[in-house]
Amino acid sequence: MRATPFYLAYLMTASALAGYQLGGIYTFLTIFLAFIIIPIFDRVIGPGPDVTNPTPEETEELARKLSFRLVTLICVPVQVALVIWGAHIVTHATLSTLEWMGLILSTGVTTGLGITVAHELCHKRNLVEKTLGKILLMTVSYMHFYIEHLIGHHVNVCTPVDPATARLGESFYAFYPRAVIGSFRSAWKIEMGRLKKAGHAKWSYHNQMLWFIALPILFSGALGMAFGWKAIPYFFAQSLIAFSILEAVNYLEHYGLVRREIAPGHYEKVTIMHAWNSAHCLTNYFVFKLQRHADHHVHPLRRYQTLHTFDDSPLLPAGYPRMVLLALIPPLWRRVMDPRVEAVCANWVNEKGNSIGGQSLSKHCSSPSLSPPAMDTYVARRSETLDQRNGTGCGSGALESGFFNQKCCNNTVDDSQYRREQLGMGANRKRSGIGKEITHCTAVLAPGG
Repeated sequence: MRATPFYLAYLMTASALAGYQLGGIYTFLTIFLAFIIIPIFDRVIGPGPDVTNPTPEETEELARKLSFRLVTLICVPVQVALVIWGAHIVTHATLSTLEWMGLILSTGVTTGLGITVAHELCHKRNLVEKTLGKILLMTVSYMHFYIEHLIGHHVNVCTPVDPATARLGESFYAFYPRAVIGSFRSAWKIEMGRLKKAGHAKWSYHNQMLWFIALPILFSGALGMAFGWKAIPYFFAQSLIAFSILEAVNYLEHYGLVRREIAPGHYEKVTIMHAWNSAHCLTNYFVFKLQRHADHHVHPLRRYQTLHTFDDSPLLPAGYPRMVLLALIPPLWRRVMDPRVEAVCANWVNEKGNSIGGQSLSKHCSSPSLSPPAMDTYVARRSETLDQRNGTGCGSGALESGFFNQKCCNNTVDDSQYRREQLGMGANRKRSGIGKEITHCTAVLAPGG
């Protein structure tokens, strides 16, 4: 694997610049590229080489290659320059209303893609990468994502307390305010816990949330002073577009998936069955393999070039761009996705009798209905396949596939304890994923870090 194809992501910035030069309707060129051209080529190209996984030796070698890191590091100055360039254009160029809209939307979609890079950087232990990730989040006024995603979402994913997990039957328009407001509240609560543990006052310079609120405001003020007042609404408008795209992606990544509650407030550990994957090759180059999302949640420290795909993970019918558009039309979204969620839920049934460890299937999956005959047929066929593969319903394949029966369900993690340890400053190890020990970032909330 080479790093070169991932430079395709910079076509987004290039299209925003080219669209402005061409003017008029062409200022929407980035939108056309992201939501029409890429999906078309996704469909034509298909998975391509994106259905294979590196070997353990190749994984280690890929992780060490600086060429892949360079792709993400360059994104930071490019995005900062793009935002500053846009501020100059909206204040000094003569733009029609159409061109205003096109420029802001194109910039927002491009910086929204930049959040994917910020996500990659913030997950790393390296102080430089984490700081650069924060800078990218500052350019879209969403810096609290740094706290909530790492300490909130990765602990609470697919549980009722996670604001970034969409529930079965929940439209994007219902999810969006819950996610935006809930993620901020979650980040504030997590930071208050850290400050209390460290013995710092809420209203002090130690409070990262205060910095995360202030820095985008200060940056927009600097743009306004440098270029004129129009730069300020431009900055926050493109930020709104950017983090709205982020939340649209969050919506589809875990839609309808739930982790079984094994005790009050404690859930089974995250497996490769708790995120929707997509194997569309071209989009994976643009989003740095974020569509291998199941492995990212199992191994959150893995670099994008080393992420794995799994046959048994839930699979989206299309790449992220098409699925984002589909999410904007709730009836079509539910028609496409709800049966898929029900099929995934059926995988978790240990017998035909609609129960998982004594819980009803509908309760476990938050599903209004399951079409029992169809589901029974699916479960019988799927269970038979697993038994043939592993000899029983509880082999290694069953664990990797999310099939849990009474013998399998003792492999769990105490999320409350995990959260408490994450709020500390030590290096803590937890068993996570599919039986492999990984080290989670526990020092990511250090002030100034």
